[in-house]
Amino acid sequence: MPKVAERTLAEGLIVAALAGWWLMSRDLPAYVLPDPWMVAKTLWRLFFDMELAPHTLATTLRVAGSVVIAVATGGALALVPLYVPVLDHVIHGRIQPIFNSVPSVGWAILAVIWFDISNFSVMFVQVVILLPFCLINISEGIREMDRELLEMARSFTRSGPQVFAKIIVPLLVPYVLAATRMAYGIGWKIALVSELFGADTGLGFLMIQAQTVSDAAMVLATCLGIVVLFTLGDRLVLNPLTRLNSTQGAMP
Repeated sequence: MPKVAERTLAEGLIVAALAGWWLMSRDLPAYVLPDPWMVAKTLWRLFFDMELAPHTLATTLRVAGSVVIAVATGGALALVPLYVPVLDHVIHGRIQPIFNSVPSVGWAILAVIWFDISNFSVMFVQVVILLPFCLINISEGIREMDRELLEMARSFTRSGPQVFAKIIVPLLVPYVLAATRMAYGIGWKIALVSELFGADTGLGFLMIQAQTVSDAAMVLATCLGIVVLFTLGDRLVLNPLTRLNSTQGAMP
């Protein structure tokens, strides 16, 4: 019963927000605040209109690709001090702070200067912004690893690849999944910023076009489209992976 009450309250708040939105839109012009139905129709077009759907697909592929590259690169950097301890300060004392502190807009402008308007420039911005989050998460997993377990594994075999595949990777999987979830969420937040500066396709491109013609319905639909895409990816991909890892971890 408490869960039913919680869900009822949550859905009721959404209905109340939509009702308030509709009431406010009646007294305002569409270019300031379009009504929910107008935004819903535009949102539908983002997914099923042959003119707009490719933009939605382009942004989705860029975010997914950037997350994969950022997790892989961050994981590789995090592993470097494990095998070459002398580079620990280089990774965490120099590389990590640089990537962690340069503002997103700075990366976006530099990408356009360096690579012009292209898919590569957009993904470059997303990867360099996501990289420190992945590096920090996976590095924490490496710090938490049982060093005695590693030494025992190395005493049984001198094969580094076997130790990596059978000991290190399973221990790091939860941290990699956590890094992936974080990167995925942040990736959608910065997708529009990167595309506003360096793309001629994608949802960010549609948003900047909508801004020039005061199309508030497109702006709102673009934001809601990202909510939909994030939710689908989280529930259909990340949640099952997390549950699968939890189930395998609980097995004797």
